[in-house]
Amino acid sequence: MIRTYTELSRLKSFEERYEYLRLPGAVGVPTFGFDRHLNQRFYTSHEWRKVRNIVTIRDNGCDLGIPGRDVQRGLLVHHMNPIAPEDLEDFNPDILDPEYLISVSHTTHNAIHFGSDRILVAVPPERRPGDTRLW
Repeated sequence: MIRTYTELSRLKSFEERYEYLRLPGAVGVPTFGFDRHLNQRFYTSHEWRKVRNIVTIRDNGCDLGIPGRDVQRGLLVHHMNPIAPEDLEDFNPDILDPEYLISVSHTTHNAIHFGSDRILVAVPPERRPGDTRLW
């Protein structure tokens, strides 16, 4: 399944977007192994920094692009479709296409990769005048 920003943007809630992006990963399973140097070089490149800024602005610095879920620290730009060493070696143009990227918090990024919604940060319920019920 190829995930796209266009499809993701049709989903209105944070929970729906998270489910769309969630991967069946596991903690401790290497993704790049000995090819880690490829991904480290890519994430420090001028091209990556440029597209990362474009995506951050498009998403208004919000987690999964959801208004009101501002990422205060540690905003990441996530590849919606996992990349492989071959994508970097052969330079697959999709790795720099904003259509396949989304802004996320560090916590959301880990939840997506490791398939655990237990670590996601819940948004407190909206308060209304006269509301005396505590969270």
